[in-house]
Amino acid sequence: MTAAIGTRDFLLPDLGEGLSEAEIVEWRVAVGDVVTVDQTVVEVETAKAVVDVPCPYAGRVVALHGAAGEVRPVGQPLITIAPLDDAPDPHATYREEERAGSGNVLIGYGTGHGGSGRRRRRPRLALAPEPGAPNAAGPVPGPASASGSPAPAASPALAGSAHAGSPAPASPGPAGSPALGGVSASADRTAEPAPTGGPAAPLVISPIVRRLAKEHGIDLASLRGTGPGGVIRRADLDAAVAAPAPAARLAAVPDAPAPHVGLAPAGDGDMVIPLTGIRKVIADKLSRSRREIPEVTIWVDVDATGLLETRAAINAATPDAPVSILALLARICLSGLRRYPQLNAHVDTEAQRIVQSAGVHLGIAAQTDRGLVVPVVRDAQRLTTRELAATLAETTAAARAGTLPPARLTGGTFTLNNYGVFGVDGSTPIINHPEAALLGVGRIVDKPWVVDGQLAVRKVTQISLTFDHRVCDGGVAGGFLRHVADCVEQPALLVANV
Repeated sequence: MTAAIGTRDFLLPDLGEGLSEAEIVEWRVAVGDVVTVDQTVVEVETAKAVVDVPCPYAGRVVALHGAAGEVRPVGQPLITIAPLDDAPDPHATYREEERAGSGNVLIGYGTGHGGSGRRRRRPRLALAPEPGAPNAAGPVPGPASASGSPAPAASPALAGSAHAGSPAPASPGPAGSPALGGVSASADRTAEPAPTGGPAAPLVISPIVRRLAKEHGIDLASLRGTGPGGVIRRADLDAAVAAPAPAARLAAVPDAPAPHVGLAPAGDGDMVIPLTGIRKVIADKLSRSRREIPEVTIWVDVDATGLLETRAAINAATPDAPVSILALLARICLSGLRRYPQLNAHVDTEAQRIVQSAGVHLGIAAQTDRGLVVPVVRDAQRLTTRELAATLAETTAAARAGTLPPARLTGGTFTLNNYGVFGVDGSTPIINHPEAALLGVGRIVDKPWVVDGQLAVRKVTQISLTFDHRVCDGGVAGGFLRHVADCVEQPALLVANV
């Protein structure tokens, strides 16, 4: 897409490692608004997180590329900005084409007078008639001309063509909102008018909405869109999917997919939750981990009384900078990885090699309202125990608040999982692909324990290590877990390794 003279297209930026697209959640600006440099213009959801995207340009918004619920590829136009002293008139394209005798056009789209180059087919777009409008089978009035008289009606061939080289601002709709959710015109975008007879086609812009509707057997014509101009948004479809569906839904859509063999169809009262967004990424990543990694889990019960006493002594000495149990466990893991670097690695299956990382990029499993995420503390081995405690507290809080950038959620080399916060003793967790190991810690509870031949009540926990058997054998994994257990029971051993 080529921006009109004087305007600049802001392309969807690279939002993190391995992310190639993002779904528009909500526009924060509308066509005609004035924006400043670094002002947030849109909220998007990637496979990693919900992100506010700031615009690097200042000026007036002349086009929004995509509607809420639509998926935009990285590197494609997101918003078009014109300088304030050269902002094009939103109605300029319409008046220019009226003078050329092009007749009625779909607002925001040109006529067929442009070049005849081959264009990619875009999703069909049709406008439903307004209440009180003439019968759909009758003639369609053209837009009013400068003198107030209607322009001649366009033929279907012209109304669906794009004017090559014409500016691409999106004009306001009937209520002053951006027409059709701010979708702009371009040389490679086409639209097709509604049929001249029969019921109006549903207003759908997003390809993902059409695809999901087909997958779930939902007739889009039965939905009422909440987007600008009645556009059916992703949220409208999700609500329809979650609602109890009539048994005849699948039969109503001829090309709807049949239920999977062996699975009972959803019945009345069943809740259907689309596997999308971060939930889908979690499912895909965990499934890939189980398919590719031959994992083994080993565990041991340890006396954590000494670790709790050490933490209490540290915090009593410096109460203004408290150290958490999680920070001490992280320090112990770093000590173990220094002794057993084979676990701070990943397997490159394509190159058939094992890559041991020079730095420890420590992942911390955190449960959030949006699902399980693993924020990463890069080069954790360079931090002191107090710095590690502060960084972990800040990172987990930001992860639960959903404010971490996607780059902070990828690139880990080893994960620490404190599943004891859920009140469980043990677990056999799945490795965070493509890492090679994960240390899990259960709850710390009072249990009978033998100390110097005498039975005593001690603070006991269970720690487990899940590891990729391709990177090491049981000797290395057992040595690492035993080192961690010894440091938990005798924290003074850490002094020799830090």
